[in-house]
Amino acid sequence: MKQTAGSRKINEAARAAIAQLLLIEISDPRLDFVTVTGVEVSRDRSVANVFVSAGPSSYEEVERGLESAKGKLRSLLGRELGWRVTPELRFMIDTSVDEAARISDVLKVVPPTLAIPKDEEGNPL
Repeated sequence: MKQTAGSRKINEAARAAIAQLLLIEISDPRLDFVTVTGVEVSRDRSVANVFVSAGPSSYEEVERGLESAKGKLRSLLGRELGWRVTPELRFMIDTSVDEAARISDVLKVVPPTLAIPKDEEGNPL
């Protein structure tokens, strides 16, 4: 979906509100280390895709926790934002943070055949 200044403002308001509600209002231990990385609210505000990150070993557990908290979270979000329509929440795991960490780890171990030759001071030749 194309982003405009208005849609970015709406998305950010929803992201901040959901993150705050998860931190303060939802007491599910499965959601303790969840980070809301982004929200995309539809034009008519009927649906919000909520992207969250968590540890790779806890994806399924986090999905179950979010599914069980969805109703309460939507109700609290409606009161928090004061929009005429409270969007249906669709949670999606954002694996980009985990992928970036994995790529960083792989790049730390460069085979000698791919390494850039360096002089005695460590400068590339």
